[in-house]
Amino acid sequence: MSDLCQVMATSDFVLGGFASVGATLFTNPIEVIKTRIQLQGELAARGSYVKPYKGILQAFITVARNDGIVGLQKGLVPALYFQFIINSFRLSIYTTAVDKHWMHKKNGEISFGLGLMWGAIGGVVGSYFSSPFFMIKTQLQSQAVNQIAVGYQHNHTSFRSALRETYKKGGIIGLWRGSLSALPRAAVGSGAQIATFGKTKALLVEYDVVTHPTYNSFCAGLIAGSIMSVAITPPDVISTRLYNQGLDAQGRGLYYKGWLDCFLKILKTEGIHGMYKGFWANYLRIAPHSTLVLLFFDELVAFREKYDIHL
Repeated sequence: MSDLCQVMATSDFVLGGFASVGATLFTNPIEVIKTRIQLQGELAARGSYVKPYKGILQAFITVARNDGIVGLQKGLVPALYFQFIINSFRLSIYTTAVDKHWMHKKNGEISFGLGLMWGAIGGVVGSYFSSPFFMIKTQLQSQAVNQIAVGYQHNHTSFRSALRETYKKGGIIGLWRGSLSALPRAAVGSGAQIATFGKTKALLVEYDVVTHPTYNSFCAGLIAGSIMSVAITPPDVISTRLYNQGLDAQGRGLYYKGWLDCFLKILKTEGIHGMYKGFWANYLRIAPHSTLVLLFFDELVAFREKYDIHL
């Protein structure tokens, strides 16, 4: 039995990663737009700066016109690494918690609170181990020609050169810069998504609303993604700012000392609006991404069980 559980846990880890990779191929362009919008007008009062990105559609056109169509897929390679790692942990921990009834009440119902906890745990673990890729992804996605550049420009030439340069300047610690500050983002977003997904799936079946497995996963994933986008935007803005800021000669951030300092500075200079910059771009990315990840994962698990495949 223990050997079977080990195989299933390893299998879920791999399938969770592949599910997120498939989704990222579709959603990375909107991630680029979201990152640019979150960085424009950094620490500037609303209405006091030039906005190269005035809306989502206009931003797509602007990026394509100035950076080329390939500019919409900037940061794709580290994004794939990041999503594979974080969702491998998130989804394998989630399925393990479900299978072992760690998310269930005594009456057998799925507990939203326990789902929130296990979702947060999976998100925190996955976020920490995938942090270097999130940082490089953010820095590559923010890079643009001068006419539409926002935020600090790192001028990396490629994913590999960015990793080498970051390691050369700060070593292993440099690669994990900002990792602890990203944990609130992971805990809030992952907890809200996983808890909502599990509970929604159960409710849709219980009330005979959507019982077909594929449609059930799709609907639950869409609802979970919507909840996640509302919860995650403020900590996501903070993570984007911290990961993208430049460093001084001593390796300290040019703009922010840490998560709390970043939060207070944004609130003071940009107001509550600054905390929700890029919300609609975030929503348009997270909702379909969450739906696709959770749908692909459930379908891959069903395929594994149908053909008795062991990874």
